[in-house]
Amino acid sequence: MSARTGRPWSRLLPNTAPWRSSRDFRLTWTSGTVTLLGSVFTMTAIPLQVADLTGSPLAVGAVGAVELVPTVLLGLYGGVLADRADRRTVALATEAALAVLSALLLVNAVLGTPALWPLYAAAGCAAALQGLQQPSVEAMIPRLVPHDQLVAAGALLSLRWSVAGVAAPATAGLVIATAGVPAAYLVDLATFLVSIALLAQVRPLPSERDAEAPQLRELAVGVRYVLRRPELAGTYLADLAATVFALPTVLFPFLAAESDALWALGLLYSAAAAGSLLAAATGGWTERVHRHGRLVLLSAALVGAATAAAAVCPGGIRSVLVCLAVAGAANWVGDTFRTAIWNQSIPDELRGRAAGLELLTGSAGPALGDVRAGSLAARYGVRAALRSGGLLCVASTGVLAAALPALWRYDPRTDPHVAAVRAAAARVAPRP
Repeated sequence: MSARTGRPWSRLLPNTAPWRSSRDFRLTWTSGTVTLLGSVFTMTAIPLQVADLTGSPLAVGAVGAVELVPTVLLGLYGGVLADRADRRTVALATEAALAVLSALLLVNAVLGTPALWPLYAAAGCAAALQGLQQPSVEAMIPRLVPHDQLVAAGALLSLRWSVAGVAAPATAGLVIATAGVPAAYLVDLATFLVSIALLAQVRPLPSERDAEAPQLRELAVGVRYVLRRPELAGTYLADLAATVFALPTVLFPFLAAESDALWALGLLYSAAAAGSLLAAATGGWTERVHRHGRLVLLSAALVGAATAAAAVCPGGIRSVLVCLAVAGAANWVGDTFRTAIWNQSIPDELRGRAAGLELLTGSAGPALGDVRAGSLAARYGVRAALRSGGLLCVASTGVLAAALPALWRYDPRTDPHVAAVRAAAARVAPRP
């Protein structure tokens, strides 16, 4: 792990060693950032077009339903594909297909009367392609940077999500308001073309396994591997606890209305991202922490505690925003150490399938959380749904800590799985 010198505060800054040591990581990071920023424009434009065409909140909500199933199903297959195919090739092919979808959305938007069905079709196809792509992209990283820089690489990858979450929605809204929906799709298309040009420069990353057609039954091998490692299974469960119980996004419009603060609705959506960005910008300390499993659990508990506090703290909507920002910062910490555990301890030949399972939990958790929060809010009120979700998150995290002591004790310095992966990485060191 590279040491940094200088003023004490400089030790809080993100470690850019992966950027300096690996050209392929720089290209991949930049490509992903450009794609993410552009995709927010389409994610903003599609619901807006559906709302304009139908005037129905149910029709807008159906966009999420159309996206969920392809993401889950194709994400699982994408995990198997990532362990069989060249990961860069998969990323490039899906990126090109996503660019075609943006072009079709642009054509539909400039028609005199845009059709509704292409919006749903594009949303479903884009979700399927992203499900295929994400496991390969995530599984690329440990082959692009040295093993001792994986924590720093994970923090840098989380940073781009934070930046996009804060800056991109506001920028997309401004572009759509001033230049119209077609401009949003044009921006997304342009970012895909830039991303493809960057990814094309990354070296090939062929599978080290026999070149056979991927089979879905191989997914069971990945599931059994995760279940045999309780500390690894615990990282998925901790993520589910946070997203199912303490991700109150569906409540934000009602929370703003109940607080007589509709002006703060946009701030409610961006508060967690702002907290995450602050944590990422001062996350250099994460490299000096070795109890990764403990931090995963404590971070999930803090997400729950901050969410519960948002329901009861005095000070009105401003206090709620602060609590949500704290939850976002804690979630960033948990994501960073979960990623570190996955990247440092999962063998390369299983990393794609593990990423596919992560995509499954990452997609199902928020969807289940919306159902939980919405149903409780309808019966008991918004604040009760917020408070109970936070407390359930804290309680479930405590149960996980007690039931999975291997996760609480996890330390990459002594973990045998990390040692095996480190030895394998040393035999095939990534080129700068």
